[in-house]
Amino acid sequence: MSGVRPGPPAPRGGAASRGGTGARGAAGARPGGARSANRAPGEERALTSVAAGDRFRGEEPEHTPRLWHVTLSVSGARAPLAEVRRALEQLAHDHPFLLTSRYADDHAEIRYWEEARDLHDAAAVALRLWGEHRQTAGLPPWEIVGLEVIDRVTYHQRIAAGYGPAPATPVGVHPF
Repeated sequence: MSGVRPGPPAPRGGAASRGGTGARGAAGARPGGARSANRAPGEERALTSVAAGDRFRGEEPEHTPRLWHVTLSVSGARAPLAEVRRALEQLAHDHPFLLTSRYADDHAEIRYWEEARDLHDAAAVALRLWGEHRQTAGLPPWEIVGLEVIDRVTYHQRIAAGYGPAPATPVGVHPF
C-alpha cells in the first residue's frame, strides 16, 4: 500500500471509530498535496485514523464525521441458502451497525449506516467489510459487485420521493 510511512503508528485521539483511515490531518499533509518541508522526496506520509467527533485546527463543522448510508452488493458461485443466512446473521451479530441484509444463493445486499469524515472514508470501510469478515463470519467467497454510498440528506430525499427501501423495512437478514 502506498502512502504509509514505516515506523510506529500515528497517535489516535478519542474513542476508536469503525472507519476513518484517511490522510486528512496526517503528519506532513497539506491542502493540495504539497510536500512537507521535513519529508524527503519519495518519503511517504503516515495515514491516521480520525475518531468520531475529533476536529483538527482550522476545520469547520462540515468536516467532522457524518452519517453515510451504504449499500454493498456481493455475488458469486451458488452456496446453500442456510449457510448464506447463517453467515449474514453472524456478520450482523458481530457488527450490530448492519441494518438489513437480503440474500439469495448467489448474491446478497447489505445496507447500513457508517460514520465517516467523507465519502472516501465511508467507501473504503465498506469495500473492506466483506473481505475482512469472510472467515470470521463464514461468508461465501463472493466478490463485491456494487457499492453505493450516499449522505443522510440524499437518503432522506429519496425516501420522501418514494425511492429506495421504506424506513419501515424490517431490520435483519431476509431472503430476496
